[in-house]
Amino acid sequence: MTRHTSPEALTVPAAPDTAACAAALEVATAYCTPALLNHSARSYVWASAYAADRGIEHDAELLYVAALLHDIGLVPEFDSHTVAFDVAGGHVAWVFGAGAGWPVERRKRLSEVIVRHMWDSVDVREDPEGHLLERSTGVDISGRNANDFTAGFRAEVLARYPREGLADEFLTCFREQAARKPESSAAVSVRSGLAERILANPHPLDS
Repeated sequence: MTRHTSPEALTVPAAPDTAACAAALEVATAYCTPALLNHSARSYVWASAYAADRGIEHDAELLYVAALLHDIGLVPEFDSHTVAFDVAGGHVAWVFGAGAGWPVERRKRLSEVIVRHMWDSVDVREDPEGHLLERSTGVDISGRNANDFTAGFRAEVLARYPREGLADEFLTCFREQAARKPESSAAVSVRSGLAERILANPHPLDS
């Protein structure tokens, strides 16, 4: 995809000003650890900035809510012992959407975007929000495609939303998920070298 802005022109995007976005932030703040909350916020920032840079049309509210809730299935209160965390998160998000007054089809889309963030890739033509979240979480966890952004922009984002020890917390959480649910997406990630990818992340892991 062609750039629509110069790399130096990117700015840290603000959250969309909607009631659903404010509620998603409230939920994530109430249940996520500081590291997981900032990871969720950064995931939206990477996704939104990349979309602006590449001219990808998308639903900003849907993307923000999905980013803030995409790891909600990892927190103890919503951790499922029967399904993968991303699937559990999709169910929680569907319920959130119902509470927000979203129609059924929009709730389904929210759930899809969250589940698909664990896919290896999502076609931007079929699901722009899923593509953006899949790409942005990869940027934040393993540094995949981090060169889409300048070092200065990455430093600005990390200064605003510090990592708070995310690497250790995330690895511990995924290993525990893998032990309990060996066929889950988390288990697949661990077996495919998640630890090595996280430790090779060009972001400063302890900042």
